[in-house]
Parts: sequence; C-alpha cells; structure tokens
Amino acid sequence: MASNLTAQVRGIAKVVTAVANGDLKRKLMLDAKGEIETLADTINEMIDTLATFADQVTTVAREVGIEGKLGGQAKVPGASGTWRDLTDNVNELAANLTTQVRAIAEVATAVTKGDLTRSIAVETQGEVAILKDNINQMIANLRETTQKNTEQDWLKTNLAKFTRMLQGQRDLEAVSKLILSELAPLVSAQHGVFYLMETSETNSPYLKLLSTYAYRERKHLGNRFELGEGLVGQCALEKERILITEVPQDYIRISSGLGEATPLNAVVLPVLFEGQVTAVVELASFRRFSEIHLTFLISSPKVLRSC
Repeated sequence: MASNLTAQVRGIAKVVTAVANGDLKRKLMLDAKGEIETLADTINEMIDTLATFADQVTTVAREVGIEGKLGGQAKVPGASGTWRDLTDNVNELAANLTTQVRAIAEVATAVTKGDLTRSIAVETQGEVAILKDNINQMIANLRETTQKNTEQDWLKTNLAKFTRMLQGQRDLEAVSKLILSELAPLVSAQHGVFYLMETSETNSPYLKLLSTYAYRERKHLGNRFELGEGLVGQCALEKERILITEVPQDYIRISSGLGEATPLNAVVLPVLFEGQVTAVVELASFRRFSEIHLTFLISSPKVLRSC
C-alpha cells in the first residue's frame, strides 16, 4: 500500500512539476482507483485545458500580432473560472484590435480612392485614439485643401470664360442679355435684372432697366432708379455689393410654368469702370449663394466692365 501510494504521489508530483515548468505534454498514467484516480483525471483535464488555452492564445497572438491576420478568436472548450476569463480577455483584445484596424483601413482605402467624406468613428482609447484623431484631422485638412483648390479652379475657369465670351461685344443690350443668361445659371440664380447707368437731359445720373432673366414686370416696380433710390440706386451710390440673406415673402416672386415661390437670397452688384458705376446687376436665388459664388460675383464686375 505504501509503495503504491508513494508511486502515485511521486507520479503526480512529477507531472505537476513539469506543468509548473511549462511542459504541457505530460500526462498522469497511474494505475489508481477511487479518489486518487479522480485526482489524476482532474489533473489530466487541467493539463488538456491549459494546453488548449496555450495553443489557442499562441495562435491568435501569432496571427494578429505577427502575420497580421485579423479576426482570430481563441476557442478553449470546457474552460471555466479564471481560464474562461483569460480566454474571453484574449478574444476581446483581438476583437477590439480587429475592429479598430479594419475601421482605420477601410477609411484609409476610401481616402486613397478620393472619397474624402469618410472619417473613423470606431471607439478607441490610448495611442489608437490619438492615431484615429490624427487621421481624421488629416482627412479634414485634405478635404478642405481639395475643396479650396476645386473652388479656385472653378473661379479661374469661369472668369476666363466670361472674359473670352465678352471680347469684341459692343451692343450693350446684347451684352447684358448674354451676361444674365450665363451668369444666373452659373451661380444657381433663378432671377436677374441688368440696369445701365445713363444721364438725363439735366445731367442727372439714373439707372435704366436694360435686360432681364426670368423677370415678370409688376406695376409697383419701376424700370428706372435714381441714385440712392431702392437697393439698385443705393448700390450704385455706395459702389458696394448688397447681399440680402433673408428675403421677405412679399419682396419678389420667382415664377415658372409650374408655380412660383419667394427666393431665399438676393444680391445687388455694381459694375465699375475707372471708379464710376456703369451698371448694376441684381440676382435672386432659391438657395443661399455659396462663398465661391459670392467671390465670383465680386470678381465678375471686373470682367464685365471690360466690355
């Protein structure tokens, strides 16, 4: 009995020592019964669980950390307690890293294809959060720069277009109609009028309606404005742009064959030549004039005065 017990205990001690030293290939091979047999089976199950855990964790660490294969998860059947917690922690770490890296990669891929509307929205912490914020800021800066370059290209292209279009034109009425027909759609305006500065018999300057775009004549509006009279006259007097950002309901109605509505924005622009007003252009739109449109409208009188 003593000999059997000694052999069994020493066998258990050897295997447990080997496990403590990291050798998970050893197993208890005892000819035992009763509680000793139960203990041996328990230890063998523990070794199997540890071996499986070690193998799975090593596999996940190698795939994610070394090979760059995301999405790996450790699977340890029968794990419970601390082993189960450790397995879950490893899986959570791998899953979080997978989600974060894939989100960053997806947005980075979209940016390389020219999509600058994307941003990384995945929840992150620590250095990964700093990386996410830096990439998002980079995308925002790139988007702003790209938009500015696009707008500047649009501005230069259309100013050059107007310059070429007006070269050689001498008939004022034809020129004014050409200007309105090209200018209104370009800045998304649906209504426009062109007033020319003239001088009365008494040498008093006034503005006379020369041409229109989608304009419907109304009884209470005249076709002639003195300096300082109405927004057209005031614009000519101050030689400055007047922008109306909240057009009143009864200010003007833009109509078509399907209906009519009040515009949202209106702008009045002076056309100057050698510091003197030669004409005034007024445009109205259902939409707000964008900054690039307003910049173009400020620049366009420099082109218009050349005609």
